[in-house]
Amino acid sequence: MSAGRPPKPWPGSCAGIATSSEPARTPGPWASSSRPCSCCDGSPTAHACPNSPGTTGYRSLHEGLTLLADQAPDLSTALERAAAAGYSHLNLDGTVIRTDRVAAPCPNKADLCWSGKHKHHRGNVQVISTPDGWPIWVSPVRPGREHDTTCARAHGLIAALNRLAAILDIPTLTDLGYENASPGFRHPVKKPQGRELTTRQKTFNRVIRAIHGVAERANAPLKVTFKALRRGSLDPGSITWIARAALVLLQLETGVTT
Repeated sequence: MSAGRPPKPWPGSCAGIATSSEPARTPGPWASSSRPCSCCDGSPTAHACPNSPGTTGYRSLHEGLTLLADQAPDLSTALERAAAAGYSHLNLDGTVIRTDRVAAPCPNKADLCWSGKHKHHRGNVQVISTPDGWPIWVSPVRPGREHDTTCARAHGLIAALNRLAAILDIPTLTDLGYENASPGFRHPVKKPQGRELTTRQKTFNRVIRAIHGVAERANAPLKVTFKALRRGSLDPGSITWIARAALVLLQLETGVTT
């Protein structure tokens, strides 16, 4: 592969090939689903042994994804462009992408990619968008069981967006999924247990939700335009490459990067 991390075969995909007298067969989707999930590996993974017939398509698929994904802006570049554009604020929102892959245990024995909210295996992708809801950056995939705040912290988003707000006075609007995560975030006030919000707090919430509501549009052009981001059948780690490639294609087609 000319760029990025090359695809690697699933563990055990070469078993028996050297000793078998029968021609090797490319495993079908059900056969490959019993192999380990590499949700946090971050690399697109081939679904058959490189020595098996019929794998050229997989190889070309992952090469194309990697070449496109390598053109996606990194976090610092996206924030520099946003600052240069003079935006009053940015939007941050997480989206989960359904995957057909099987369970994978994490250190505490919990299912790594299982989303308790959506009751299915999913991967979490963080999206930064402009004030009018245009996506300018997508994160690598994180396990579907992780909270948005956990994902944002793992990607360095909280520290980077906090610096953007402190130095350039460009806050980031979020929903309550990022409550109290950063002084640079602006989100609605959560209703305290057993009490009511004040009139001032209710007004603040209406304003924040109205302005931040356009952030939902940032996920729409990605997931509506690209079917692979609505339901993935590849290794969950490939969602990273698919999301970045989708962002690049979207920006190339429209000519809008910020």
